[in-house]
Amino acid sequence: MKRIIYISTVNRHMTEEEIDGIGQVSARNNREVGITGVLISVHDYFFQVLEGDEDAIAKVIERIRRDPRHRDLHILKAETEIAERHFPKWSMRTIRLAGSGDLILQAIRDMLQNIAESHRIIERYTQPSVLQFLTEGINPLSVPPRKTEKIVLFCDMVGFSYLSDLFPVEQVADVVNAFLEVCSITIAEHGGVVAKYVGDCAIAYFEQGQADEAIAACLEVLRRVRDMRGKTHDCHLMKFLYCGFGVAAGTVIEGNFGSSVKMDYTVLGGTVNMAARLEALTREIGKPLALSESVVQGVRQQWPFVHAGDFQLKGAGRSCPVYSLDDPLLGDFKAHADLVGEMRQACGVLGVGQDV
Repeated sequence: MKRIIYISTVNRHMTEEEIDGIGQVSARNNREVGITGVLISVHDYFFQVLEGDEDAIAKVIERIRRDPRHRDLHILKAETEIAERHFPKWSMRTIRLAGSGDLILQAIRDMLQNIAESHRIIERYTQPSVLQFLTEGINPLSVPPRKTEKIVLFCDMVGFSYLSDLFPVEQVADVVNAFLEVCSITIAEHGGVVAKYVGDCAIAYFEQGQADEAIAACLEVLRRVRDMRGKTHDCHLMKFLYCGFGVAAGTVIEGNFGSSVKMDYTVLGGTVNMAARLEALTREIGKPLALSESVVQGVRQQWPFVHAGDFQLKGAGRSCPVYSLDDPLLGDFKAHADLVGEMRQACGVLGVGQDV
């Protein structure tokens, strides 16, 4: 069996009758699938414990996530292989803690609010893979490292070091955050996982067999970045936003790496290094996308691949063929020297440190 403890925030004030109704419907539905638990309502928050078969719990949680009456569902704890239920006689006991003037209830409300806010912050700093482990009731620190096959994507802004040297830090931060936002959302939409950020770079991976999804994600980021440049004012820093992608497929080591002070769940190995070197190669081939031969060989659909040349990549024992795409989105790529020249010109006109 599995036990889930979660907290969520109601979207609007609910009457006592509405909360009782939620409890009655939940009790009836849970009884049919053998789930037990308790629902505690405290002002703007729901605190709930669910116990039962893993598959049944998963379906209930998914239904709860889609319920428009509350939002910001945070799983506080997930336990698997539990032997005994805490609430064996309650298919769903509903407890309403009302009375906003009661100091004890106010303290409970403050506690739940702080828990919810803390989890929202922690989730922003945590890799999706780690959150998935926690949701499944797995301690991420207990997961051993393993060798596996992945498609690794490395994306980076062009000319970032010059951008950061020439313009105000707040504006540079806005551009970097906008870039990482569009990269992260697009990669997730196509089934990938962002493993980490390194400055203005994002390292992500897809499962073996998702070469088409990885390529599609790169093209979609390029399209969205182009649209961002087109919508900005001529003197806004966003007009300098260009990026490159390197994509490689092969063996990686996936797992926990770090120290007692800081730990990452990420991927390491030669495939990751190759993706980074392919991304750096985009400046040389004049296209924002560089693909390894292993990625090209792993696709399922037809792509207009072009051979960009054979290159001696650091760490490789021989010259490696590098590929790109014949696609209009890849034609919108500014040479590094030209982009830096435009940055310097903007600074010369406006003065270093002035708003652009």
